[in-house]
Formats: sequence, C-alpha cells, structure tokens
Amino acid sequence: MRFSFASAILLAAALGIFAAQKQAAPAPATKPAPSDAPLLPAVIPPRPKAGPVEIFPLEGVKAGVKGIAWTVFQGTEPEPVPVELIGLWKNAWGPRQDVILAKLGGKALRTNVAGGMSGSPVYIDGKLLGAIALRISVFSPDAICGITPIQQMLEINAIDDSRPSQSKTPAEPQRRAELSAPAGLLEGARMTPIETPLTFAGFHESTLREFRPWFEQMGITPVQGGAAGAIRSSTPAPGWQNALQPGEAIAGVLVSGDLSVTGLGTVTYNDGKKVLGFGHSFFNLGPLSMPMSKGEVLMVLSSQFQPNKFANATEIVGALRQDRHSGILGELGTTAQTIPVTLRVKSQPLPGAPADNKEFRFNVFSHPRWTPFLMMMTVFNTLQDLNSAASDEATFRLSGSIRVEGQPELKVSNMAATGEAPMPAPMQIAVWWADRFNRLFQNPHDLPSVQSVTAEIVMQAERQVAAVESAWLDRVEVRPGEELTGRVVLKPWRGERQVKTFKLVVPNSLAKGDHRLLLSDGDTLNRAQMMAAVMHRNLDLGQTISILNQERANNRLYMSLVEARPTVFVDDQAMGALPSSVLGVMQAPRGGRPLAATPETARPVNSVPIDSIVSGNASVRFTVK
Repeated sequence: MRFSFASAILLAAALGIFAAQKQAAPAPATKPAPSDAPLLPAVIPPRPKAGPVEIFPLEGVKAGVKGIAWTVFQGTEPEPVPVELIGLWKNAWGPRQDVILAKLGGKALRTNVAGGMSGSPVYIDGKLLGAIALRISVFSPDAICGITPIQQMLEINAIDDSRPSQSKTPAEPQRRAELSAPAGLLEGARMTPIETPLTFAGFHESTLREFRPWFEQMGITPVQGGAAGAIRSSTPAPGWQNALQPGEAIAGVLVSGDLSVTGLGTVTYNDGKKVLGFGHSFFNLGPLSMPMSKGEVLMVLSSQFQPNKFANATEIVGALRQDRHSGILGELGTTAQTIPVTLRVKSQPLPGAPADNKEFRFNVFSHPRWTPFLMMMTVFNTLQDLNSAASDEATFRLSGSIRVEGQPELKVSNMAATGEAPMPAPMQIAVWWADRFNRLFQNPHDLPSVQSVTAEIVMQAERQVAAVESAWLDRVEVRPGEELTGRVVLKPWRGERQVKTFKLVVPNSLAKGDHRLLLSDGDTLNRAQMMAAVMHRNLDLGQTISILNQERANNRLYMSLVEARPTVFVDDQAMGALPSSVLGVMQAPRGGRPLAATPETARPVNSVPIDSIVSGNASVRFTVK
C-alpha cells in the first residue's frame, strides 16, 4: 500500500496518541478527543485514481458515518481529510437536488472549508459519495461543509447545449445563489457555494480595485497570484493522459500568457477522458470552450471568514465543455479556441525623454460576455505603470487590427486624454476597446471566430487636445474642378492658437449655386452611423464590421460637403441626398425594419491629420459658378 509523506505523518500521529492513551493510567484531567474532530482511520486507502468507481447510495447517508475526502494543501499531491456525515438535506438546491451536510477534521479544522476545495471527492468505504461544494456563509469555528452528490454531477454529461438564465457574466449584476439555513445551524447562517478564487497574475492591485464592482456583482473573489507567463498555448501539454486525478487541483483559464486569470477548484471524478469538478458552477455559463489546466497549491490561508488556497495554474491538459449548477465537466486532450492578443506599449514619461517599449502577449477566453470584459481589463492593466509616470497630463493613442475568420480586417484607431471627464484616459481607451468586441459578439446572426488581435498603444506625457474655433475660405467663388483653399483655427490645451491650411478639389458633379462646407471632428460624422447601428439590431457579423470600419478617427479634421437632402441608412450602407419621393417610398410601412435617417447629407471629401484629439466644428459657405 502506498502512503504519501503527509499521510504517513498523520497516521503515525494517530497511532502515537492511541498508544500513549493505552499505556497511561487513567487521569481525571485527561480530555477525550472532541467529537467534531474525526481522526483518519487506522488504515488509509491509497489515493484515488482515474477510472470507474462504485457510487455510495444516498440511502446510506446517516449521521455519524465516516469517510475520507481528498484535496491538495500544498504542492500537487492530494492529502486525506477525515469526514463525518451529519445528514441529508433534502431538496436544498431545488427539486430533487439534495445536499449532504458533513464536518471535516484533520488539517481542515485549521484551514476551514477553503476556496479551491470545491470538488474535493468524498469516499465512504471506497465508494464515491460526492464533492465538497458548500460552506457556512458566516464566521464559524467548525469546518462544516455541504457535499454535492456524485449522482447530480454525473448528470452534467447528458445535458444539451441549453444556456442557463442565471449565468455570472460582467454584463449585468448577479446575485450569488445562497441556500436558506436548515434547522440546527446558527441563526443567520447559510450554506453557500464555496467561493472559487479567481487568481490574477501580472495584474496591478489598482486594476483589481478599479474593477471590484464587477467582481462583487458576480460574487467573485479576486486574488492576486502567480503563473503569469507559465501558460503560452491552449494546446494540451505532453502527459495530459495522466493529468487531473481525483483530488488534484483543476483550473479554468480565462487569460494566459504575460497576464493570466484562472479559477481554481478540485477534481471530483476522472473516467480517463472526461473530468468532473467543483460540485457547483464556475460561472454557470452552460456549454463553453475554456482551457483547462492542472494546478499547484502554494498554501492554504486559514480563516474563519474567507479561507482560500493560493495556487498557480500550470500546464494546459484539455478544455472545459460544460459549466452547470452541479459542477464543471472537462475533456482531457482537447483544445479550446482562444484569442491570441499582442499589445505593444510605447511610452514617453517626459516630453523629449527616450521612449520605453514593452510588449505583452496573452490568450483570452472566447465568450460573448466575458471576452469584451477581459479585453477591457487587460488593456487598462497594461497602462497602469504608464499612467502613474505621466501624472494627469497624458494622452493615449491606440491603433491596431482585429482579424475575424471569413471577414475583412477590422481596423481600429482612437485617442484619449485626461480632461474634465470623470473617467481617466486609460479607462476611456479600455472601454472603447471593449466596445469593439462587444459589438462583434452581440450581433444576432454569427458568433465571431476571432483569429488574432494586434494593437499598439502610445503614451505621450502631455494633454493633446484641440478645439475647432473658426474657419474661413481664401475665396468664396469657384468653378467645378477648381481647388478650394482656406484656414481653420484650432485651440490646443494651454497653448497658442494654431492656424491650419486645408484644401479640396470641388467635384465636377457639384451643381451651380450656394453650398456649405463643414469642418468637423470625427464624432460629428460618426453619430449617424451609431444611430443606424442602434436601430438596426439585425446586422450580421460582416455588416457590423463594415459599420465599425466606417467610423472616423478622432485625431483628424474632416471636410464634408453638406446638402439639404436626407441620408437613409440601410443596414451598413448610407444612401445620401435622397429625393423626397424616394424617401417616402422607403419609409412606407411594409412591416420591415425601421430606417435611420438624417435630415441632411454630409459627404466627406477630404481630411487632415491632427496630432491631437479634435473636437467641435465650423461651417463656411461658397458659391459654384
């Protein structure tokens, strides 16, 4: 029979205590072992392995029945934990969803029921009872836990592709599911799913503090940890066939690479190919494709309030396929599709100082709700050092591309500067960046397969903004085909006014008479497209990318010819300067989608790059002879 080192120590201690009590004379001062601290049996069975296992029937759950749970306290080897059953809590999770109440002994008396223990398998006479999954929600000196019966976890394999309505995503507040207290527990105490510690490696404390409201809404406990850079690929590592034995640590990987975000739990059952764990949901997402990795536990933080395992995610060994109420299901040897991201950051802490270049490479979990949030958080985090160096006088410029399978490349460009807005510039950039992915993933037709993301962020230690104040033309009478020139006055932040020259060629098709030229920022022209995108919620993936590619950058000055005829937006196409007769036919009720329209048509004819964020607009008039 094989014993781990820790198991041998526990057994020796137990035998030593027994021998000492047998040899010593009875003494009134001797205290018996507390009934709530069950000891390990004299003979500890070998740690469980992958493969078929006999199931302990729920009919056999009685108060005082003793068993053994397996979980990792340090390193990668599971250790035995004595368990004593309290009873069966009928329908605690819902109709025919029972929970087994029990108390733990051994090391668990010191650590309490810790985050990361979720899924620790419990055996009685060598038969699998279920997974440790719940704990008391308030301060308690007793290591009382709730066990999810293995019968409920085995049902996950038969569940279809339906999606739960109460998933935990960053899109909306979520209230953690908590169970009402049974008789006998302290007043106000509840049994609640053990928190799955979400470990962030490579993230600043300020980032976790900034995003705390999202975590609180989802009932997530963020923990700073290690393992950033340890996982570079979502392809299963060699030796995956023997990975994730019952009682070992298992992690779902949301971000991996130079930054990492992982959720840790414990393996309950492994049939050689499929793995069950947690005993409760991770995020209750239903069907998913998320990298699944092994884990290494550094220590267990003992606490009556919020005990947690501190751990590193190690190599990828497969993919999570289901995230359900009663646990997670993963498949060994399979690869989850992730989004490879490359972020290049260039900073100039002081004007005229040498630039500092950094590059971050990481992979992001692909999911309609989680991907935009993770993209926002990772970009914000990479800018934290830059933001502190640049104080409040910083401007950030982001440019890059998003490649989606089967679609044109999506080009992105934006600038943000610290100003009067309540949101700091790094968060402005991060929110704008997340919106690109939110619009891609929320189209109602196609789930995008994002192949790669590349972006460069440049920080300059000065506020680069310029407002359009006025404009004039060098001459106001021109002929078709001639060049029209003029000047525009820009007022920068705390600087002298700048006069920029602009020019354009008058189109040969422009009719004789009076015309208006609009000089504006990109946002002025983008409002129409944004309105169309909001109204046309039936856009497919290709049309969504088309609309995004039509958006104008906010660091250019645009020149547009304005006509007093409306523009109508049909899907991702703008139909400008429509005659009233055509507009009337298009707007006639046909039971179709509503049309977005503007009373005027602005046709961009030229633009001038401005090394600042441009705001405002001005108009000038001219006559075509």
